[in-house]
Amino acid sequence: MVSHLLLQANIGQMDTPKELWKMVTGNMALIQVQATVVGFLASIAAVVFGWIPDGHFSLDHAVLLCASSVATAFIASLVLGMIMIGVIIGSRKMGINPDNVATPIAASLGDLITLALLSGISWGLYKELGSKPYVNPLVCAIFISLLPLWIVVAKRNSATREVLYSGWEPVIIAMAISSVGGLILDRTVSDPNFAGMAVFTPVINGVGGNLVAVQASRISTYLHMSGEPGDSPGTAPRKCPSPCSTFFSSGVNSRSARVLFLLVMPGHLVFLFTISSMQGGHTTITPIFIMFYMTAALLQVLILLYIADWMVHWMWGRHLDPDNFSIPYLTALGDLIGTGLLALSFHVLWLIGDRDSDVGD
Repeated sequence: MVSHLLLQANIGQMDTPKELWKMVTGNMALIQVQATVVGFLASIAAVVFGWIPDGHFSLDHAVLLCASSVATAFIASLVLGMIMIGVIIGSRKMGINPDNVATPIAASLGDLITLALLSGISWGLYKELGSKPYVNPLVCAIFISLLPLWIVVAKRNSATREVLYSGWEPVIIAMAISSVGGLILDRTVSDPNFAGMAVFTPVINGVGGNLVAVQASRISTYLHMSGEPGDSPGTAPRKCPSPCSTFFSSGVNSRSARVLFLLVMPGHLVFLFTISSMQGGHTTITPIFIMFYMTAALLQVLILLYIADWMVHWMWGRHLDPDNFSIPYLTALGDLIGTGLLALSFHVLWLIGDRDSDVGD
């Protein structure tokens, strides 16, 4: 929703109160449909992934997981959507490019709000599991029963009607990609020798996802300024670009890629200093750890920025709106690549003798 609102704001379709209200209601309804469906599918995937290795299935726990997931997705999307609308409108009034502000805020607050709500909601529903077993099925039924209402509202807006029909593939595939990254994380942190990875995974994935989302949004907005998807084949190559054209050309998107890449190291150093000061996790921040961690972080962002340059232009050349398709793929790939590289770094550190695992105990 954020990328779609950013596009409408940048091309002037939210300048009047009538246009603003139309875009806000349509996009909020659309995001509630997607949040409810994806939250339900994510709970099913979590139940399956938990049932296969353990061989044990509990219907009560499955319904609890479904209720927590759907309620969290719905409420988090509602809160985040209202915040993003305010950020985009405020950025436009202050003359700031909302691509540079709204996308990283959405990515950062999205994780924070979702995790906070999930912990609170799941704990509250779990406490009612024994004394009031009807609560969890009722929660699921209430949020799912609201789907027809949101679908009707989203279909009334021509800008969201198309996404309502065609926007499911990237969201669902992105969920599957992120689930693979989650499996890698679960398998790694289940080993006590690599427990410290849990603290650094949200950091490396959050930074990478934020930076590539900004770049994808900027490239998409740049292409939309020249017409509709597929209308400008001269600016939308379908073949893979060379790394030199992505990072070292004189184009505006190449310059932004260089700036975003240069932000990786100072940003992560701040986070590492904060984690070290709070004695978080189970890993000492040694120079050799910083070297491996920074290598993984830089390589992750380098790969993501290159994929973003190719993916956005490729989708544009195939008459697909990158705002609706690219960012879910890129952020999910960021989770997968970041988690994989971080797990590899922890394994290599263990092999070469950096085995401190008692910090923060």
